[in-house]
Amino acid sequence: MARELRIAEWPAEERPRERLYHKGAAALSDGELLAIQLGTGIRGMSALDVAQGLLTQFGTLQELAGREVAEVAGVRGVGRARAVRLAAAFEITRRLRSRNGHARPVLSSPEQVFARYGPLMEDLKREVFRLALLDAQNGLLKDVVVSEGTLSASLVHPREVFKPAILESAASIILLHNHPSGDPTPSREDLRLTRQLVECSKLLDLRIHDHVIIGRERFISLAQRGAL
Repeated sequence: MARELRIAEWPAEERPRERLYHKGAAALSDGELLAIQLGTGIRGMSALDVAQGLLTQFGTLQELAGREVAEVAGVRGVGRARAVRLAAAFEITRRLRSRNGHARPVLSSPEQVFARYGPLMEDLKREVFRLALLDAQNGLLKDVVVSEGTLSASLVHPREVFKPAILESAASIILLHNHPSGDPTPSREDLRLTRQLVECSKLLDLRIHDHVIIGRERFISLAQRGAL
């Protein structure tokens, strides 16, 4: 049986790296772009074969980007080093999508909040609760991840929410978390926790500007719903 050629043995004009260099990234398929990130394949599988295997298993780049590193590492031909390389590339993409220019971001509306944090949170496979700490002009001072896992009062304690805001002398804060299901409809626990944090914020004279729940390509603002 004929030996399968490695990518390095392909005609130069067919290799993904050469095609990207001469024709631009838009000319490449999802599999070819992944193959470049993987770098090399394994015995009997080219980098493109491994990339196609990832897409077959997970369906789309978006689904792959939301998977845990360890899960991706377990796919044949990937391993820890390649999985970490992919995770880094996906995170760079999220951060680029969430940032507009070099000035301090202003978060004065739920739409602005979603534009910044949607790319970072909408594909995550577990719930992440984070804070956006704002100055008096609603400029972003800092954001902080408070917890990861199922959202509950035991994981999101008021002390962990308000301590960063006090240390940064924030004028107000925005609460954010994602729903891995993709549906941002608030649960009873979401509403209960929000009420608890709002009551605590009054004692500290620190305004909670909003609680934005992020789903897949959509969001819900509890401030707009009158839940604050």
